[in-house]
Amino acid sequence: MSLLFTPLPLQHLTLKNRLVVAAMCQYSSIDGFASDWHLVHLGTRAVGGASLVITEAAAVTPEGRISPEDLGIWKDEHIVKLRQITDFIHTQGALAGIQLAHAGRKASTMAPWKGRTQLTPSTGGWNTLAPSALAFNPLDEPPVALTIQQIESLIEAFADGARRAVEAGFDVIEIHGAHGYLIHQFLSPLSNHRTDEYGGSFENRIRFLREVTHAVKSQLTGSQSLWVRLSATDWADEDAGWSIAETVRLSRVLKELGVELIDTSTGGLIPGVRIPVAPGYQVSFAAAVRKEAGMLSGAVGLITEAAQAEAILAAGAADVILMARELLRNPYFPLQAQMELDADAPYPLQYERAKPHHS
Repeated sequence: MSLLFTPLPLQHLTLKNRLVVAAMCQYSSIDGFASDWHLVHLGTRAVGGASLVITEAAAVTPEGRISPEDLGIWKDEHIVKLRQITDFIHTQGALAGIQLAHAGRKASTMAPWKGRTQLTPSTGGWNTLAPSALAFNPLDEPPVALTIQQIESLIEAFADGARRAVEAGFDVIEIHGAHGYLIHQFLSPLSNHRTDEYGGSFENRIRFLREVTHAVKSQLTGSQSLWVRLSATDWADEDAGWSIAETVRLSRVLKELGVELIDTSTGGLIPGVRIPVAPGYQVSFAAAVRKEAGMLSGAVGLITEAAQAEAILAAGAADVILMARELLRNPYFPLQAQMELDADAPYPLQYERAKPHHS
């Protein structure tokens, strides 16, 4: 029996297999609204056999968007189209997930195909917010350091986003605490130079995420699963930044708060670092979280083959495999993987005639 196509029971849900569509920005929204692009993009991956389809980062405030074209969940009007998307995903036997996010100092940039340059208020952007007034790029306008009142307002915004996500029919709510965005900026001493209760010690640097997690959890109805995406390391020199040891320690805290799975990525906090990119280069971090924090973990990053994914699970390094670019190239990867691994997972009825060995 293929491990990749073995169901994963969670507290309130069951994933039909271990292949998950990772959050991937589409830069195709106007005023935060999902569109038919999102319906077809996300729906196609559900047709393709993944067990869980996670949206791109959905900003909990307008200023939390990476770009003006980002998906949002900061107002109730966003719910209707998202509900249409989750309804379709569910018809395919898949679960729907959403990633709640705030980009912090990495907000207000152009979409990648427009150059990713920072936008200022005079060029269609806005003033960014962060734990400390430290710019991501030296040439960027520095962000405004958040006041305690603004921090409290953002925690409320995450809670409101979670409420809307539940109303929109999402099964998995993932808090984005990775890739150098706002929550990660609080976690790492490289970006958090605060001297109040949100900076300095490990306990203070994780406070914002703890409070966001508690607020988000309070909005769930008991039928959703709460996940957190973390960057397990900043890849900084001599462990100057956030480390895998702190990730494991934080994961234990999050487990106590009701988080079921750590979606384990790396990097994104500071530019110019050397990352040893290779197939499965982040798997060891997922393995450390799973073993040392004693909780479910997801492996992501240059996982592109069925046998590779199966081997990660067989080694006990992760509980789910999150795939991104490979599923952009091939939305039907899960259907093909089940053939390669001799698993007997269901095909969409409309596509049955294309199933190998089907007469």
